[in-house]
Amino acid sequence: MKFRIFRASPFVALVLSVGPACAGTAAMPASMAPLADYLMPAADEIALARSAAPAAISGSAEVMTLGRGGYETAVRGTNGFVCLVERAWTSPFDHADFWNPRTRGPICFNPAAAKSVMPSHLERTSWALAGLSREEMARRTKTSAAANTPPAAGAMSYMMSRNQILSGHNIHWHPHLMFWVSRMPTSAWGANLNGSPVFGSSDGIDPVTTFSVPVGLWSDGTPAAREHHGS
Repeated sequence: MKFRIFRASPFVALVLSVGPACAGTAAMPASMAPLADYLMPAADEIALARSAAPAAISGSAEVMTLGRGGYETAVRGTNGFVCLVERAWTSPFDHADFWNPRTRGPICFNPAAAKSVMPSHLERTSWALAGLSREEMARRTKTSAAANTPPAAGAMSYMMSRNQILSGHNIHWHPHLMFWVSRMPTSAWGANLNGSPVFGSSDGIDPVTTFSVPVGLWSDGTPAAREHHGS
């Protein structure tokens, strides 16, 4: 099975599977499902958000949960990191999983990413909850200040939860680290080359290139078995 890194616009990436084994996405909703389908019990969402990074990081992070009005701070943090659970509408606008209510992408932004990357994620969520179509969100992205703010130096995040669901097929993919940089050729990091452990993506619209680096352990320290993430 092959995998591609998709950098969501604005600045939030999901790792979504592509290829024959995951071609059955026609049943995905063409518009937003009822909001209740995207919500989680607060305690469960807090635990899932924290699972994005090792406890030494996420245990002192701020945690945000999705409510009917958008993301809200559920737990105050002390280390500048912010953890939350992404929903499918942070995926590319043309992706079949865009409204998939099953998608759950736990992510912990470091302080630099929380300031420069996360605001665009929160904005995208507010648009979705306001009932905007994906076409209208795409139009707004072109002129959005948040979506067109370059990432701060050192912006990165952790996506190491063994319970992440990053496509409509329960694909956990690799536990991985993500790095946001001002737009550059992916070859500058040696990304996407045969044998390279680095995946890179840029949609050519936003001023960002996203690099993802798989790691061998889930956030709880257990090995990531190969069957969880393909090749």
